[in-house]
Amino acid sequence: MAPPSPAFNRSLSLLDLTLLGFGAVFGSGWLFAASHVAAIVGPASILSWLAGGIAVLFLGLIYCELAAALPEAGGMIRYPAYAHGPLLGALLGFITVIAYSSLISIEIIAARQYAGSWIPGLTANSAGDPTLLGWGMQVAVLCGMLRLNISGVKTFALFNNIITLFKFVVPMLVIGMLLLFLHTGNFTKYGFMPFGWQSIEGAVSVGGVIFAYLGLTPIIAVASEVRNPQRTIPIALTLSIFLAAFVYILLQVAFIGSVPAGMLAPRGWTGIDRLLPLPFHDIAVTLGLGWLGLAVVIDAVVSPTGTGNIYMGSTARIIYAWSRSGTFLPWFGHLDPRHGVPRRAAFLTFGLGIFWMLPFPSWEALIGVVSSALIMSYAFAPVAAAALRHAAPDLVRPFRVKCIRVIGPVSFMIASLIVFWSGWHTLSWLLSVQLIFGVGFLAIRAARGVGNTGEDIRSSAWVLAYFAGMLALSAGGSFGGYG
Repeated sequence: MAPPSPAFNRSLSLLDLTLLGFGAVFGSGWLFAASHVAAIVGPASILSWLAGGIAVLFLGLIYCELAAALPEAGGMIRYPAYAHGPLLGALLGFITVIAYSSLISIEIIAARQYAGSWIPGLTANSAGDPTLLGWGMQVAVLCGMLRLNISGVKTFALFNNIITLFKFVVPMLVIGMLLLFLHTGNFTKYGFMPFGWQSIEGAVSVGGVIFAYLGLTPIIAVASEVRNPQRTIPIALTLSIFLAAFVYILLQVAFIGSVPAGMLAPRGWTGIDRLLPLPFHDIAVTLGLGWLGLAVVIDAVVSPTGTGNIYMGSTARIIYAWSRSGTFLPWFGHLDPRHGVPRRAAFLTFGLGIFWMLPFPSWEALIGVVSSALIMSYAFAPVAAAALRHAAPDLVRPFRVKCIRVIGPVSFMIASLIVFWSGWHTLSWLLSVQLIFGVGFLAIRAARGVGNTGEDIRSSAWVLAYFAGMLALSAGGSFGGYG
């Protein structure tokens, strides 16, 4: 196992890393999710957010053990490669680079669409496509992100801390103000759980709760730049999950309690997401708190920009880690000696961001596929942790997960369920792309005479069986399958 490069500047503190994790987990989803989840579950939506937080915490504990033992840049693609060979590392590197870089563009586009409600001329039509001015603004924001990311991790962290604190202050302000208009009867008048226990599961899965929590891996991506990583990474990971769960639950309580009684009178919680599509903005305006609604809209522009910047830094470090494997893009496995950042990888990330912002609407389906593939990477972490326990028992593990024989399988099942919920349409494309890339990777290695093809296949055979099993279950399932 190659040690982390000594050229990285270990300057990220516990505060920096916690705010980075919180900023990645707590994205723009809070602006929409409350009314959607309430329409599925009713007041018991509070339990959905609690269940989602507990589920993600299991995954976070696994990453705590891996990152504390091996604090390396782009660790999420290196750990499976250490445990199961270069094929799995290559598969994860390929799909993670595409997913992360596309997420940067998605967040910038979302910010531009929100800003278009203030600044005329940024959005061309009701579909949200940019005008030439709007596209230029997106490129300008991307240029600003590039400048931050090549200026050193301290500059990056300072910017992220400011943005994330704003992302925290606005929701807390919303919570505080809406609780002043709390109607306790809203929690019981139409039933606390009017749609039954199964509705909680539905909210966690297809309702978007679990997806709102996913954002752990950017902490792992910068592990080589953390001071005292063996202690800092586990604390920052768990703190960011607890902090996000705390805010999400309070926001849901505030929303449930502040909905005007007149909106619930006709049909209870059914259809509340159609009455309040932008829940906190719409309630603020309804209650006469126009200034609070304005703060929510400002956050709707700032929040995606901050999240996009986090993923830009993470993508550069994923490319660096992928390059250091020696199989792909070797020119990008280089650190800028002055700032200690993967400068070349940052410029490639910038190019990929431009590429994803080109006006090809049919690519939206591909973005959905690669985003789901990024979620699939969570399933490989518990397997890698267990395999490394067996293969490298003497590896120093400053953070050691207790009861891994229980937590490991539970984490694997949670991650697999998240993948399953992506649906047959997404998985049929996703697994096909993965298999094609895997075959191409093996063919290239064999042609170059690198490694042992038979050993590569044997060490990752379980992954192929896993893909086939997920494909079969998804095809026969009710999430876009044949029921």
